[in-house]
Amino acid sequence: MTGYRIRPATVDDAAVILRFIRELAEYENALPEVAATEESVAASLFGEGSVSYAAICETEDGEPAGSAVWFKTYSTWLSKNGLYLEDLYVTPAHRGGGVGKMLLRYLARLAIEQDCSRFEWSVLDWNEPAIRVYDAIGAEPQTEWLRYRLTGDRLKQFAEG
Repeated sequence: MTGYRIRPATVDDAAVILRFIRELAEYENALPEVAATEESVAASLFGEGSVSYAAICETEDGEPAGSAVWFKTYSTWLSKNGLYLEDLYVTPAHRGGGVGKMLLRYLARLAIEQDCSRFEWSVLDWNEPAIRVYDAIGAEPQTEWLRYRLTGDRLKQFAEG
């Protein structure tokens, strides 16, 4: 695909990544849940001990068009790392032109290079445009698994016993 390039994100991209996080949260009707700041994005993605990574897709003239944020997982059954895509975001002006697929392919190649056993992600069940892309590239939904989550007060209460 011409006109775009993908590069590893740097701490200088924290503001752009935060903007994309907020835009994605707005699209997912979850903007009030975003507590991230430019400083927390910089620290969590690029600070000492970070276990997360990011990439930026930009036009040839440097305009940010999208991003991906991911981290490593581990499969005990396969005894190998996996790659988990936390966020994939493409700006509205660049949707439909293959930017999302380009970012997915970038991560798939990274997973192969790093000998990962899996490349996984989640999608909201109502996000039909994304689901169509995922189906088109040959990804398989894992419908037999349910995700569970503890956050906020419930997490604290459970931790305290």
